Amino acid sequence: MSKVISRDGTIIEYDRTGDGPPIILVMGAFNDRSTGAPLAGQLEPDFTVINYDRRGKGESGDTLPYAIEREIEDLNALIAEVGGSAFVFGYSSGAVLALHAAVKGVPLSGLVLYDPPVEGYDGRLVHQLTELISAGRRGDAVEFFQSQLVGMPEQVVVQLRNAPFRPYLEAIAHTTVYDTKIVCEPPKQEELAGISVPVLVVAAEEMRDKFKQAAELLVSVLPKGQHLCLEGQSHHIVAPVLAPVVKKFLLS
Repeated sequence: MSKVISRDGTIIEYDRTGDGPPIILVMGAFNDRSTGAPLAGQLEPDFTVINYDRRGKGESGDTLPYAIEREIEDLNALIAEVGGSAFVFGYSSGAVLALHAAVKGVPLSGLVLYDPPVEGYDGRLVHQLTELISAGRRGDAVEFFQSQLVGMPEQVVVQLRNAPFRPYLEAIAHTTVYDTKIVCEPPKQEELAGISVPVLVVAAEEMRDKFKQAAELLVSVLPKGQHLCLEGQSHHIVAPVLAPVVKKFLLS
């Protein structure tokens, strides 16, 4: 495990494996680098893989007040560590964060985005989550995010209350505010039109109705955008399925 110090002094922890052109894995809400580890293992024969904990998650630090710009600086610091440019794989809200970084001029060589929720959400959700966290109601914040942002049915949310990973979700519940800000404030179409690197937007077949229209709109405004639907896949990362897609697009 390695670390880099971001511009505001926050320590960002990461694993570096493999050999080849660098690729950084940017995970989504409730994810730390353990989520990206299987994909990193599949990619490391062809890439130098940087699999990191976003601020506030895993073993990375956190510095308040939060701003999307701070996460962009984290990504910039990691890219500087690997030579000044890198590919990026972004997952869910992490994919939208990657787009934010691209429009801000972070030196990216190409992007693969898996199920990016770029359709936009009601900005009031950020305020509601912030109030729950401020009141110490972390469990309620977890369930609010699961139901209102992820769209889980109520019965599933109730079942997950007793899941073995529930304590960890509550421990990082404050970061749901971060991810909600990211997806509630996606880059504008005119900003996306300025992204000059190749971008592959991948949609899981089971999520097609939720993300298809947004993905198609995203691809239509990206100068070098492509769209791919993965048959039989859900929103979860299945490394043996995704890795060949990432390799083919970024190494072609």
